[in-house]
Amino acid sequence: MVVDEQSYGQGHAESVVRSQTWRTVDNSAAHLAPHLRPGQRVLDVGCGPGTITLDLASRMAPGEVVGIDVADAVLDQARRAAAEQGVGNVRFARASAYEIDAEDGTFDVVHAHQVVLHLTDPVAALREFLRVTRPGGLVAVRDTDYAGCMWWPADPRLDRWLEVYRAVAHGNGTEPDAGRRLLAWAHAAGATDVTPSASIWCHSTPGERAWWGGMWADRILDSRIAEQAVEGGHATRAELEDISSAWRRWAADRDGWFAIPHGEVLCRVAPEDRPGARPEAP
Repeated sequence: MVVDEQSYGQGHAESVVRSQTWRTVDNSAAHLAPHLRPGQRVLDVGCGPGTITLDLASRMAPGEVVGIDVADAVLDQARRAAAEQGVGNVRFARASAYEIDAEDGTFDVVHAHQVVLHLTDPVAALREFLRVTRPGGLVAVRDTDYAGCMWWPADPRLDRWLEVYRAVAHGNGTEPDAGRRLLAWAHAAGATDVTPSASIWCHSTPGERAWWGGMWADRILDSRIAEQAVEGGHATRAELEDISSAWRRWAADRDGWFAIPHGEVLCRVAPEDRPGARPEAP
């Protein structure tokens, strides 16, 4: 089963993918970085345009890195980036987080960044991650916790942005405040050796504000989020335009500051942690 790309609630508008191309191991997977070793085989679930995937590949060489996603467009972008950078130990495939085309215990590391919060059954996905990880290997997951977002200056239109975003996510049956739940979900999936942590993105320099604020000013008007906000009755188009203006005002304010927290888990896999292992065919 490959989940249709419309099941990814944010969609793949340019403004959405723009935010993903900024991501690297250092700014988005620092909790995993100390455990990476050359020669390891790594799966990057929900790889998007592949910036983290290619960073992983540069660290893992000669080990193979596989990136999977549900959207052909971002996979094509990732393949082009790999070719342009001359990265030969990486490949990309269209696949679902719920059903990974790999034998039990295939990978040394399974990594997923900003993936589980977009899934309607995060525990099922985590079970699948555990299944394809070898005993002794690691499952590394990091997800935003939107309820913990903080910003300055205060603006009721940005309060409304957060309300709309969370309403759209809940309307899709997903959890925008996933970060605080990762430890519980990992335990529910059967993981027994779990190291939880947290980290934060902070956007406060003029360049960071221009990038983050400009991205959200566009995304709230021209993305799957905007479509679902209006279709689901969570906001009017006029409200979204007002929110977009608020983001541009925030980006231009020299006092503008924004922080968004993330929950993280590292699951060290033991044989008994893999209850989702597929039964042998009769």
